[in-house]
Amino acid sequence: MSLDHEQRRRLDAEAPPKFETPAGSSLSIDYDSDGGPALDVRLQEMFGEAKHPMIANGRTPLSLRLLSPAHRPVQTTKDLPGFWRGSYAAVRSEMRGRYPKHPWPDDPLSAPPTRRAKPRGS
Repeated sequence: MSLDHEQRRRLDAEAPPKFETPAGSSLSIDYDSDGGPALDVRLQEMFGEAKHPMIANGRTPLSLRLLSPAHRPVQTTKDLPGFWRGSYAAVRSEMRGRYPKHPWPDDPLSAPPTRRAKPRGS
């Protein structure tokens, strides 16, 4: 069975193949994940994001698999604002020593999202 143009447009709106991070990366959404739709994203690319990413017209939260700058899993969450208020402080203290060339702001909600390390001399 194939979809007509309107059905394809609705499907792409409800279940987009990609998610654009606040830092501008276009990342594939994993719809085969056990916990529902998931996104692997470096933590720094989500700085400044106060609302949790949703699909299906805001009915389904993406499971964010937050990654270190080396693309290693740090934490999984379906509540990004709760992560910023809660366990981010512990993640920050551990990662700051491990990845000193990357930004680890005290207030991630007011920090600009980034895909890069800190400029030299910072």
